[in-house]
Amino acid sequence: MRRILIVGAGQSGLQLALALQAKGYDVTLMSHRTPDEIRTGRVMSTQIMFRTALQHERDCGLDFWEGVVPRVEGLGLSVAGDTAAGPRRLVGWTGRLRGRAQSVDQRLKMAGWLETFTERGGRLVIHAATVGDLDFLAHRYDLTLVAAGKGELVSLFARDPARSPYATPQRSLALVYVHGLGPCPEHPEAETARCTLVPGAGELWVIPTLTTSGRADILFWEGLPGGPLDVFHGVDGPGEHLARTLELLERYAPWEYGRATEVEPTDAGATLTGRYAPAVRDPVGRLPSGALVLGAADAVVVNDPLTGQGANSAAKCAAAYLAAILERGDGPFDEAWMRAAFARYWESARHATRWTNTMLAPPPGHVRRLIDAAGVLQPVADRFANGFDDPADFEDWFYDAARAEEYLAHVAAHCSGASAGARDGTAGGTARGR
Repeated sequence: MRRILIVGAGQSGLQLALALQAKGYDVTLMSHRTPDEIRTGRVMSTQIMFRTALQHERDCGLDFWEGVVPRVEGLGLSVAGDTAAGPRRLVGWTGRLRGRAQSVDQRLKMAGWLETFTERGGRLVIHAATVGDLDFLAHRYDLTLVAAGKGELVSLFARDPARSPYATPQRSLALVYVHGLGPCPEHPEAETARCTLVPGAGELWVIPTLTTSGRADILFWEGLPGGPLDVFHGVDGPGEHLARTLELLERYAPWEYGRATEVEPTDAGATLTGRYAPAVRDPVGRLPSGALVLGAADAVVVNDPLTGQGANSAAKCAAAYLAAILERGDGPFDEAWMRAAFARYWESARHATRWTNTMLAPPPGHVRRLIDAAGVLQPVADRFANGFDDPADFEDWFYDAARAEEYLAHVAAHCSGASAGARDGTAGGTARGR
């Protein structure tokens, strides 16, 4: 039986540990916190997972919360602007997802998955691992993976400057989980995740979620460092954090503020702030003894959460590594294999990275036209929304101005023809059809 050590109990590390355990591998998992410490601690992230990543969880039998989590059916995007009458929404639309999305508070998910791992006989070590620890342990395992995206172990993986255009944080991050948010007025009957772009300042995400105390929503501001949304440094407690969040809502997104007049933090650990630089790192780390370790998920590819790719990419990394491990059989997990396993993951991760890095910059003219057009052409809104599930699709129409204009012309002609056919009875569908 092959022995595998996984350091880090997040989305990728736990998903992979449970999947390998189910395949008969001898897995040791290292976490710096117990399930109870995770469940009762501070929130760790925002997250919204889309169809492909959720299917990876289902394939592993880990879809524990599907019956109770809010079922997100659409993704909305707004553009805020100042006018003589005050701030208003200049653009607003909702794209329909081909498969529903969902968000489960990682305190709930990771605590539950950790307990499942131990209940199924897995070896769990509660310890904040260091490089020295791994140097002592790695020779006792056939493969050591590092799925911890923070701390000393990240230093094992050198930053890849060719794939990492940003050397400093591009956003200051501030989130709060709340109870009491009102329904979306445009779609009161459906759950939607909504992003508001505030040009020159940052972005706001509103995400339905399931937390330790039931259904909730995440209010998440991403501010350009030093800009008007970067106001959470030194905030004292969830009450003050929420107050500043609401002040920004009223100033920059009053259509969302109207839903938030009766919100309150879900618990004492419902807030989180921070900032980090996006980076892609060399996936193979070398310990002082010469032993090699393979980096996973945020340890080697960390994107800004602006496009909601973090948990999705982590799930896809776990799935790619699982397939590579199973295919390897009894062969050695040498450096060539490690680099091939990462290349398998990078085939999807590179698209999420390119899209996220593009969205962090001021949008070029053709991207603004795409966003505007999605407000009147439903297929564009739908395609944009489903790109969150499969960022590779953006390659065909999003980055190049000529391709974008060609795509918009094609959709406009198709929608115009469909509408004309519907009026004279010669064709089915409407301009809202795909």
